[in-house]
Amino acid sequence: MVNYGMLEPKEIRELIRKQEITGPTAGMSKGNTQANLVILKKEHAFDFLLFCQRNPKSCPLLDVTEPGSYIPAMIAENADIRKDIPKYRIYRDGVFTEEVADITEYWEDDMVGFLIGCSFTFETPLLESGIPIRHIEENCNVPMYKTNILCNKAGIFEGP
Repeated sequence: MVNYGMLEPKEIRELIRKQEITGPTAGMSKGNTQANLVILKKEHAFDFLLFCQRNPKSCPLLDVTEPGSYIPAMIAENADIRKDIPKYRIYRDGVFTEEVADITEYWEDDMVGFLIGCSFTFETPLLESGIPIRHIEENCNVPMYKTNILCNKAGIFEGP
């Protein structure tokens, strides 16, 4: 059995590209930063950037790609955000339409990727302090919830 926690991020991304990893990445590549991803057309990118800037606790911004670039050069210069995530949820006009393992065919030259901090990043310090993490122990996704705490507005992005 592979110990994913000991693999380097580049190795994890390669396994994802081969679709050998197809689920949540909790506990993988311990000690390294993991990110959530939002991809928008350039026409909406500034509004979302402003939303992240105004709401750094909800959307801690780690990197933003250049328009049309699928490489997050600041944090993972060998990554390809079109292929390096186990599953992508595609929304059109705010409505979930499908889930796919690779978005290369959906990529357009005016898209901008936003990498946002992920709760998986602080798993290692918790584990090193002897605090068990249930979703890792049970090999399932991290618990999530909806909140009624409002975010600060920015352009078309008005929070929950």
